[in-house]
Amino acid sequence: MKRKLIRCLFALPAFLGLTLLLTACGSKLPAYNSDEKVGPQINYTITGIDASAGEMDKARKALDIYNLKKHNWQLMPSSTAAMTSMLDKAIKNHQPIVITAYQPHWMFAKYPIKFLKDPKNVFGKNETMRTIARLGLKKDNPGAYKLLKQFSWTIGEASPVMLKINNGTEPTKAAKDFIKSHPQRVAQYLKNVPAGHGKKIKLVYTPYDYETATTNVVKQLLDKKGYDVTIQQLDVQVMWTAIATDKADASMVAELPATHAVYAKNYSGKYDEIRVNLKGARIGLAVPKYMKKINSIEDLYNK
Repeated sequence: MKRKLIRCLFALPAFLGLTLLLTACGSKLPAYNSDEKVGPQINYTITGIDASAGEMDKARKALDIYNLKKHNWQLMPSSTAAMTSMLDKAIKNHQPIVITAYQPHWMFAKYPIKFLKDPKNVFGKNETMRTIARLGLKKDNPGAYKLLKQFSWTIGEASPVMLKINNGTEPTKAAKDFIKSHPQRVAQYLKNVPAGHGKKIKLVYTPYDYETATTNVVKQLLDKKGYDVTIQQLDVQVMWTAIATDKADASMVAELPATHAVYAKNYSGKYDEIRVNLKGARIGLAVPKYMKKINSIEDLYNK
């Protein structure tokens, strides 16, 4: 409860600013009207998340490449909590909304939303979540490295864990529930992994629901084999720096080849890419499925 309260307090200023912008013309936006252009219905605003997030950088580029700026479109930074709150409100009232979105995320399991087609490939294709480690981890801690090498899962497996965490379940419990309900998967992850005997390992991750879910599941797996695991939540740049400078051992949440491309380039040769641990990751712009005429980014100024 305390953790969720703190998150909400940090999100409050961004949420209030976004709310004031989207309701400037009245106390409540009208329901989506498919017979009118979508831009004027939402003040030409794309609801985003943290300004420093990789998808926000791509969204800013999309405004230029798709000439959206010339058609009065703007990107409003907020936070993940504020964005999903606005999405929840819009869907409950059948209102129009355009958001920056990323998959894997629990909102795709909870809400009827769809990615907009990106014909100019601004947001990239075939995004994945990858496990990276500091140089030398394989030699220093081969047992933990082997488990990291063997861990992967699907969006379908990850989504229930994310939803539980978002709904208030402690990440540790959500991870233990996954492990308990997937004995065959767990057996694959732990196959031939030696006992840790208290050997230390530090995992780092970024402050989002998928990243929290993945890191806690891997922590519980390492705990089962007797490793002494520390996890730490960091900003994305700090996370990559920690791996590259041996301040942390590994992370399961490197988003490549697009979202974290700048960090991968900056730290080339200073980290070990262990494996892809989740396929089908994606970033882009999304809308509720009831906005049937809006299927491509180009539709934002055409329809």
